[in-house]
Amino acid sequence: MGSKNKLKRFNENATFKNVVQPARQEIENGTFALKGKWAEHFGNENPIVLELGCGKGEYTVGLARLNPDKNYIGLDIKGARLWRGAKTGIEEELNNVAFLRTQIELVDEIFEENEISEIWITFPDPQIKYKRTKHRMTNEVFLNKYEQILNDSGLVHLKTDSEFMHGYTLGLLHGSEREVIYANHDVYKNEGSPKEVLSIQTFYEKQYLDKGKPITYIKFRLN
Repeated sequence: MGSKNKLKRFNENATFKNVVQPARQEIENGTFALKGKWAEHFGNENPIVLELGCGKGEYTVGLARLNPDKNYIGLDIKGARLWRGAKTGIEEELNNVAFLRTQIELVDEIFEENEISEIWITFPDPQIKYKRTKHRMTNEVFLNKYEQILNDSGLVHLKTDSEFMHGYTLGLLHGSEREVIYANHDVYKNEGSPKEVLSIQTFYEKQYLDKGKPITYIKFRLN
């Protein structure tokens, strides 16, 4: 993507009512106004579902279409990517979808305790090399952050093409005696996966399927 096109998208994001772009300092010093008040942003008390590393927002928007009785927030640091999801949300008048441009490691400082009902992690970088463990989005540090913001019945969904990420996460969950509600190592060949897993396919997911890669899924609870 050219720099001019990126700049255009950055400028458009600033005008979109469904895009929130706090400064890192604002988050770290505790002055971020929406922490604990995301229900006010949506104008209702519906459950709030968060997608981490949302990219172009395909999954965030897809979930919002399927479940109008829930509010969805797609989080990503790359504004030129989430622009697509934000623009689609505006074009389709999806009032239950928003996008947040910030770093994932700040998630526990952006949301209050018990503010989130579900978290989706879709096709994250598996960070296979050992020295990259700290960047895996289901490592113990991240799981503890998610646990802080999820309510007592809160769920986490991991959908990935990486068998390594699938196995690593299952091992970590079982080792910490956390509740694995459902796990499937090939959702399109084995029955039982929820409609949200089967009916939404991102651009990259379709590419993985064309290459014959199995898509895996885990639903688990941290509390």
